[in-house]
Amino acid sequence: MRSCMLLAAAIPLVHGVRIIQSNDDGWAEANLRTFFNVLDKAGQQVILSGPAEQQSGTGSNDAAPTTVDADGCIHASCPGGSPPTGANTTDPRLNYVNSFPVTSIKTGIDVTAPKLWNGAKPELALTGPNVGSNVAIQAPFSGTIGAATYAAKTAKIPAIAFSGVTGDPTAWNAPTPLHSKVYADLALNVTQTIINSGKPFLPDNTFLNVNFPKVESNRCNSASQFKFIFTRINTGLVSARDANWCGSTRLPWEADVILFRGSDCYVSISPGDANDKTTVNDAAVQQQIINKLKPILSCLP
Repeated sequence: MRSCMLLAAAIPLVHGVRIIQSNDDGWAEANLRTFFNVLDKAGQQVILSGPAEQQSGTGSNDAAPTTVDADGCIHASCPGGSPPTGANTTDPRLNYVNSFPVTSIKTGIDVTAPKLWNGAKPELALTGPNVGSNVAIQAPFSGTIGAATYAAKTAKIPAIAFSGVTGDPTAWNAPTPLHSKVYADLALNVTQTIINSGKPFLPDNTFLNVNFPKVESNRCNSASQFKFIFTRINTGLVSARDANWCGSTRLPWEADVILFRGSDCYVSISPGDANDKTTVNDAAVQQQIINKLKPILSCLP
């Protein structure tokens, strides 16, 4: 199998939080690998277990991995005919699974991570940043969110799904796009805030759906320019009242924040119900998550 991404051998995993990472765009996608590098540099223990090929829009599908077809892994990251699962030749923390995102993260949680961590399993699951947004009605179909909800609901591991509006599929070995760097820094900010809040990192059966707006050369081009807004996945027109936050008991809608206010450099963070991928409608649970994220949250004007 061809060498992918890192040239140095894996360093001993002796510090930080144990993190499993995946996506639905493929294990060799620039957004995913850039975030891996940022997490590693921040001192976290991170293992990547992503699909061998592009699997966007596959939701919560799950099937046994199969031999890689003649075209090979995405971005020529492994040759055709490669085994159903495999690892980077120079860094065993980088792994592909030739199946769906849910299968990929499940394999990482149950097989790969314990093998590399002397039997221990992940403490936190991070998926993405996805190439493209995952807001509102997109959520049920997203493989990135499907992998996160599997972790939160079935594996009982706190999970965060990240997605970004800007970008096209980009190979791990191409020049790193600006948006990949910015999204990785923003995702690290959210991740570190949750870690710093202490365990349990999130309430049971919940996940965070985080969406980043457009990154442009002349604005929203560095992490320091962004503000984090606590939002809803669905509008909640007929739902119970939300937690009292920013002077209101109705949280803003993530689609409005990302798609219609994107030029204001707002990041949406929505509390998701891992059972159905909609908003957590329990105001008390919402408040628990707000309390964890308070150090970075802002209010809309």
